[in-house]
Amino acid sequence: MPKNKGKGGKNRKRGKNEADDEKRELIFKEDGQEYAQVLRMLGNGRCEAMCIDGAKRLCHIRGKMHKKVWIAAGDIILIGLRDYQDDKADVILKYMPDEARLLKAYGELPETTRLNEGIAAGIDDDDEAGPDNYIEFEDEDIDRI
Repeated sequence: MPKNKGKGGKNRKRGKNEADDEKRELIFKEDGQEYAQVLRMLGNGRCEAMCIDGAKRLCHIRGKMHKKVWIAAGDIILIGLRDYQDDKADVILKYMPDEARLLKAYGELPETTRLNEGIAAGIDDDDEAGPDNYIEFEDEDIDRI
């Protein structure tokens, strides 16, 4: 059998936790960058995101974040726009939920942006009827059925 010459297996990589819970400085967008909300994950380090400027773009997760920062549908991200491809972009940063709320409070994100409510696409605002969405029958109606 060959002798192991490495520094260990996958458990060594798993043990590294970079303490992301600590407060970090809020990073605002610069020119060539845009805020976006993830619509769905596509696999292979890619996702589909709806940008604040109204365009839907295919985003590539950069190698520094790949398998280290988990991105899910509904997350607010900062993307770098490409000069040569308008429909593609690169994920630069994922905002934590409290940072996304701060961005909305500062007016960087529009008021219509829905935070931490899952997938942004396909959510209707007129479903606010709540638990009163049922039909009441009288006893006579049930007897006639």
